[in-house]
Amino acid sequence: MSSVTTIKDRQSDLPVHATGGWRGEFRRSLPGYLFLLPWLVGFFALTLGPTLASLYLSFTDYDLLTPPRWAGLKNYDYAFVHDARLRSAVWVTLKYVLWSVPLKLSVALGLAMVLDRSVRGVGFYRATFYLPSLLGASVAVAVLWRQIFGANGLVNQLLLLTTGLKGISWVSHPDYALWTLIALAVWQFGSPMIIFLAGLRQIPQDLYEAASMDGASGWRQFWRITLPLLAPVIFFNLVFQMIEGFKAFTQAFIISGGEGGPIDSTLFYSLYLYIEAFANFRMGYASALAWLLLIIIAIFTAIAFASSKYWVYYEDEAR
Repeated sequence: MSSVTTIKDRQSDLPVHATGGWRGEFRRSLPGYLFLLPWLVGFFALTLGPTLASLYLSFTDYDLLTPPRWAGLKNYDYAFVHDARLRSAVWVTLKYVLWSVPLKLSVALGLAMVLDRSVRGVGFYRATFYLPSLLGASVAVAVLWRQIFGANGLVNQLLLLTTGLKGISWVSHPDYALWTLIALAVWQFGSPMIIFLAGLRQIPQDLYEAASMDGASGWRQFWRITLPLLAPVIFFNLVFQMIEGFKAFTQAFIISGGEGGPIDSTLFYSLYLYIEAFANFRMGYASALAWLLLIIIAIFTAIAFASSKYWVYYEDEAR
């Protein structure tokens, strides 16, 4: 062991040219670079390149048909000062995120605790509850949801059978259309549920046994043991679902027919960005909206990280 260490020390003392220099280092690292090449090409060609192009276009007037013309801060000035519909889109998106994310996480955590038991057939139930998330924000799910909450949909048929009342078209009413989208988001709770299940499996069971021996109720165990030890998982799910909420697009596009109606009640930020880019052909302004969305997401993420020190508990932290 000492001889190996001595050889390594002597090699490190040799001048660069004695070990092959940068050419030798490059030859030794070449296989790794070759394996990374597909990712590097994708990153620079499909991510970094379009990102920088979008940043440039945000300072131009560009309609997809003629070359972009430099406009300076015109797009950002219009967004902050003159675009009333943008403010409506921001408010609708904020309302969607502030309602859908906590409700989805609450439902996901509750079902994760129910499924975190060694009972017969629990694997089948876990797969069944996870199924809606496998479908994702697909067009088919959005079309199905529009039918369910339509004037003659399943919701109104159940309402008629149980109460005798004739329902309305929930997706066409400005007071309820957004809530149908929130319900759709909450229904797709499978992904955070699986993550919660993994987190619950990491909590030592002897803590619950000791708490039970001390006379702690199930509710008290939940507040004193489960939530504190599950806080890192809750934080991860919170940040991830919040970002996904701000980027929501497909559901509102399908249910509102691509217009964000009725009366802009489902005009998500991403949908408004799409309308400006591909319906109004204002690609320069849409690029500015994309960068503003990035800033909005960054601000809310920073707030979440700043607040985490007050409620997120890590076992390796000294407190």
